[in-house]
Amino acid sequence: MRKIKFGGKFFKSLNFRILLSLALTGMVPVLIITGVFLASYEKQALTQLGNDVRNQCQILATQLGSGELADEAGSETLQGELAQLSSLYDGRILIIDRNFEIVEDTYQLEEGRTMVAEEVIRCFKGENISHYVSGRFIEMTVPITVETDGGRKIVGVILASASTDSIHSQLEGLRSSSDMWLVAVGICVLALSILLSGWLIRPLKHMNQSIGGLVEGSLDGDLDIHDCTETENISDTFNLMLAKLRLVEESRQEFVSNVSHELKTPLTSMKVLADSLLMQQDAPVELYQEFMQDIAEEIDRENTIISDLLTLVKMDRKAPELNIAVTDVNEFMELILKRLRPIAEKANVEVVFESNRSVSAEIDATRLSLAFSNLVENAIKYNRENGWVRVMLDADHKFFYVKVSDSGIGIPQESLDYIFERFYRVDKSHSREIGGTGLGLAITRSAVVAHRGAIKVQSEPDVGTTFTVRIPLKYIA
Repeated sequence: MRKIKFGGKFFKSLNFRILLSLALTGMVPVLIITGVFLASYEKQALTQLGNDVRNQCQILATQLGSGELADEAGSETLQGELAQLSSLYDGRILIIDRNFEIVEDTYQLEEGRTMVAEEVIRCFKGENISHYVSGRFIEMTVPITVETDGGRKIVGVILASASTDSIHSQLEGLRSSSDMWLVAVGICVLALSILLSGWLIRPLKHMNQSIGGLVEGSLDGDLDIHDCTETENISDTFNLMLAKLRLVEESRQEFVSNVSHELKTPLTSMKVLADSLLMQQDAPVELYQEFMQDIAEEIDRENTIISDLLTLVKMDRKAPELNIAVTDVNEFMELILKRLRPIAEKANVEVVFESNRSVSAEIDATRLSLAFSNLVENAIKYNRENGWVRVMLDADHKFFYVKVSDSGIGIPQESLDYIFERFYRVDKSHSREIGGTGLGLAITRSAVVAHRGAIKVQSEPDVGTTFTVRIPLKYIA
């Protein structure tokens, strides 16, 4: 089992991404909740402190409004209350008369001086001034009112401040405790994230090990991972792909075997013929001519096999390069049949072409020429003496159809599923007799598929065969 290295690959791995996602999912809400709690506590504590100070100042303002401000401010009782209040909240209290003169200062620093501040002026105007934070202090103004004939009149202002150091000290303590709590939660979340990410990634590790075993060995065996629904689906899909790979491998091995056999057969024949001539030093000229004729035929056969193989290789490309052009399909088919009629006349087979309409289509004439030539040539070669081959052309709004029928020997039902495979022959002895390579129908199907078309076959032994080809009128890239 391969160990995970904490390098660039680990940080790009799914394991790390799941780990990071789980850790963030666990820690981000905790951080948000902690921050909201601390901010809420600070706000609530400051509000409570401000309310307490205001209530005390309002009691003090009521007491001062019951008599003359100067007399009340100078009383020892009031000074004691001011000192007590100032000490309680670790702050400062100023009493200002209507002339903006400070008549009482708990710090005893500015008595007799004038205090002209915005909040004092606004308080004298009757505006409701709530407390506000200035640095590490809460400051507020409370009006001192007296009852007159015209109503209540503001005769002075209490300017009070209270220290928030105690609140900040409590906040620092809470922050220290929350930091320790966050560290503990972070460790727990990280440990849980590591466990969960490992558990979530375990099916993929099992799958990787199983695939690695298949890669190192053969294509035998299937992938069987059922840890969860997703891995089960991947296993099923992989097994389908593996089955197709096995078919491809079997086809490849069979193809290589067939190619080797087909290429060696003409060479073996030529070798036997040449050795026979070499062993007969006084062989007559007629025998030399006969053997050389046989050697020439085997060379032609070898050349045909190689040409067909090269054609298949070109057609097997994933993206075949087609030379698409608008083509008159009627003239195209006439030209193909014109080239093949001499072969038909030699075999005493009648070739008939029927067209129901004029057809033009976007095709690669060279590729499709190979396909239709193979179909018609096979219909001629595997026909009977005095037989016939009928080629019919038709079209609709989307496709054109070419049907090649013959009165030949037909194809057995059990062979119809294999006739488009490379080197497959229904009757090997008869195929060799007429020079077939077993590649013609494979080339035909490749050309038709490259045009996004389809081909199907119907046949009955000793009655005949019909191939039907369907090609789009407009090429679909």
